[in-house]
Amino acid sequence: MPNLARFCNEQLKTNFALEEAVVEPGSPDIFNYPFIHMTGNGRFVFTQQEADNVRKYLSAGGFLNINDSYDMDKFVRPEMKKIFPELDFVELPFNHPVYHQKFDFANGLPKVHEHNDKPPQGFGLIYNGRLVCFYSYESDIGDGWEDARVHNDSEEVRQKALKMGANIIQFAFSQ
Repeated sequence: MPNLARFCNEQLKTNFALEEAVVEPGSPDIFNYPFIHMTGNGRFVFTQQEADNVRKYLSAGGFLNINDSYDMDKFVRPEMKKIFPELDFVELPFNHPVYHQKFDFANGLPKVHEHNDKPPQGFGLIYNGRLVCFYSYESDIGDGWEDARVHNDSEEVRQKALKMGANIIQFAFSQ
């Protein structure tokens, strides 16, 4: 996140702190952050209190970005159903504005890290006409936000990941 914050500060003229904050989904502190990012490998489960809190947060204007780092999909979908039982993730078409902010991604999400040899996909939860959650699947753009030595991604791949991250942030703050 610090690399993405730095990139956004340079490219989008934001003024993000370079130290990331960590907030628990059930905490009232979540409302202090208009944009939250969730990632990880594998299993996570929301308590009902956490799900209710995240729903209030997203309904009130917050934005959740989920990066499927690896093997999260089987948890993301049912856990997000706890938050919005009435919604399903929809695949966002390549002409969706999230792909066409400062940087243009005519073919949708860039592929940053190979896990299962599947194409990258961007999914969204749309609540009352507003995209409240963007879920990057099989892209792992978060790997590209890490320091170069962490995943040994090329500078070209890292730049694509940072640019897509900046698009997500710009979209979240402009809708």
